[in-house]
Amino acid sequence: MPDDVPAPPLLPNHPEVAQNLALGHGGATPEQRQSVWLTLRRPGWLKTEVLSGLVVGLALIPEAIAFSLIAGVDPAVGLFAAAIMAISISFLGGRPAMISAATAATALVIAPVVVSHGVEYLFATVILAGILQVAMGLLGVAKLMRFIPRSVMTGFVNALAILMFLSQLPDLMDVPWLVYVLVALGLALIFLFPLLTKAVPATLVSIMVVTGLVIVTQMAVPTVGDKGELPQALPVLVLPEVPFTLETLQVIAPYAFAMAVVGLMESLMTAKLVDDVTDTGSSKTRESLGQGGANIISGFFGTMGGCAMIGQTMINTKANGARTRLSTLTAGVMLLVLSVVLGELVGMVPMAALVAVMVYVSWATFDWHSIRPSTLRAMPLSETLVMLVTVAGTVATGNLAVGVGLGVLAAMVLFARRVAHFVTVRRSVGPEDHTHDGGGRVTYTVDGELFWASSNDLYTQFDYLADPDRVVIDLTRSHLWDASTVASLEAITEKYARYGKTVEVVGLNEASRAMRARLRGKLERGG
Repeated sequence: MPDDVPAPPLLPNHPEVAQNLALGHGGATPEQRQSVWLTLRRPGWLKTEVLSGLVVGLALIPEAIAFSLIAGVDPAVGLFAAAIMAISISFLGGRPAMISAATAATALVIAPVVVSHGVEYLFATVILAGILQVAMGLLGVAKLMRFIPRSVMTGFVNALAILMFLSQLPDLMDVPWLVYVLVALGLALIFLFPLLTKAVPATLVSIMVVTGLVIVTQMAVPTVGDKGELPQALPVLVLPEVPFTLETLQVIAPYAFAMAVVGLMESLMTAKLVDDVTDTGSSKTRESLGQGGANIISGFFGTMGGCAMIGQTMINTKANGARTRLSTLTAGVMLLVLSVVLGELVGMVPMAALVAVMVYVSWATFDWHSIRPSTLRAMPLSETLVMLVTVAGTVATGNLAVGVGLGVLAAMVLFARRVAHFVTVRRSVGPEDHTHDGGGRVTYTVDGELFWASSNDLYTQFDYLADPDRVVIDLTRSHLWDASTVASLEAITEKYARYGKTVEVVGLNEASRAMRARLRGKLERGG
């Protein structure tokens, strides 16, 4: 199924739907499992969505507070950004079950504008970033995702897992030894509880058990409340208090553009990853528009905006098995309820419980198959190098967009280098190549695709001095892709002409012949 085309919905009375419903949860197709209407009719599915949303909403709290500190704003700004982004994208987004909220990537991009101009300029920046994302969606930027190679995606996933694990280390340093015991207990529950039953997400059970143990024994360990004060009231609509002038636009535009690009790239990469996890397609164009719309709404509610959260999305889809927009909506609503209404209770949750969940998600996200010796031996070296460049670039900069960009660049260079060596030139002189006037003729047969990388070497493949007076270049099994190739052919022809020899180019297909005719004599030539 194409990346940008969602699966067609099946009507409730469709025979395939009835058959799969009769078979139970395991009998449903991946597309049916994404249906909100069918989920509302199935208590088991609905329970999975709601409980997963609760787990994600709880896990979002400490991260949203931490990202607020990165951006230099009050914790409430990050918490409300996470809630509003999740609620908005559950209606506007193109990828069901994907979680969007305040993120470290966007927080790092917009932090400078807070320092230099204040929080009101931040809200204006978020709104402009949303507008730019909508424009990018309308221009079809999302369709560029098809040019991202699989090796870059693998590197992206592995780098994500490493970054998620590294982000937990601060909560494991300079802490009481009991924290390590609680993390170990949490991980044991996450791995072992599913052996008893999968009716309740193991991540939720782990959080509840570890929290209950800390409360009952009154252990002195870091808690969510230690990260920052939770808000006391719901957010309200605001208009950024900034001058509506060209000067303001000049201030916020660079930050807004960077946020739009980074947020959109991370969101589309996450959507593609969820497509693989759920075996379903999604509309990347709608996701682009949805991300923009969610950021616009977020900005008008006085928050810091965001994009897709890969870690929380993996908790939702891979760890907890959620598949519909209901889980995303529940996460946003639960985050508001937990932050505002049950803030005191949520503040008692030990950080060790959430660290255990994130460590598990890191382990589950990493593509261990990609680093097996058998896989590395079978994989082309260039593919492995692209994966490593993506991982190294992402981990070194802490920015997924930078890592993906470097990975794509490496893939392009290695691909061009590999394809350039696929072109072969065969020289032949036979009885049929002797002319009536006693002269001779040589034929060069070129096999392969000719473009800037391969055509640069084409010039050196001919024996200009020793060849007879007539030279035939047969391009029947080739194709001219760019002006560089036409220029190379012209250079070859001119060099033979300096030796008093003529060149005939034969076998061009229609497209190649048209390109050569259009560019011939209009390019600067060298010999």
